Amino acid sequence: MHRPAGPRAVRGVALLALAVLLGLGAAGCSSRRSQGPAGTKQEFPDQEIDDFALTETDAGKLLWKLNAQHAAEFSARNQITATVVRVDFFDDAGKRSSVLTANGGEINGRTHDMVARGHVVLETTEGTRLATEELRFLNREQKIVVPDDQLVRVQRANDVLTGYGFESDPDLNHYEFKRSVQATVRSRVPITEEEHR
Repeated sequence: MHRPAGPRAVRGVALLALAVLLGLGAAGCSSRRSQGPAGTKQEFPDQEIDDFALTETDAGKLLWKLNAQHAAEFSARNQITATVVRVDFFDDAGKRSSVLTANGGEINGRTHDMVARGHVVLETTEGTRLATEELRFLNREQKIVVPDDQLVRVQRANDVLTGYGFESDPDLNHYEFKRSVQATVRSRVPITEEEHR
């Protein structure tokens, strides 16, 4: 003769079913994080942030401030990837000295070194403008570096310099091209009234 299960038996079965479901759910989550489509490994960020901001100071002095439309943090490799990037650099007086913009880039979470890629432009408040496709910022040295295989264009007023490979401070005060430098100088000489006649 079949006896109806008591409250303890029902509770035990319910707890066992809950444990199995939780185990399956956890297994599903871990396999989704490590496996991508067709069994390939795909890495997922630890966190994603819209309107991301990062500030670097030295003894209370503001050095630079980065803003990005979107950022994703990958803790395992100490990296933050960002899209639509803007970095404001500041001088010793705390005033903005130059602005870097790019389609995207990566930031090392430990050293705060950066790589900017895609329509990279660095423009100083004095009007000097650098354009390239890839640029690295070495945070400890406070130095801008463009790889030797990347074309760089620097324009100051009407004068234009182009070349491959580049090193500079973020304010473009002291810079050096690595190779194949060409210059176009279009300095305007004022025309006197007698010359105009």
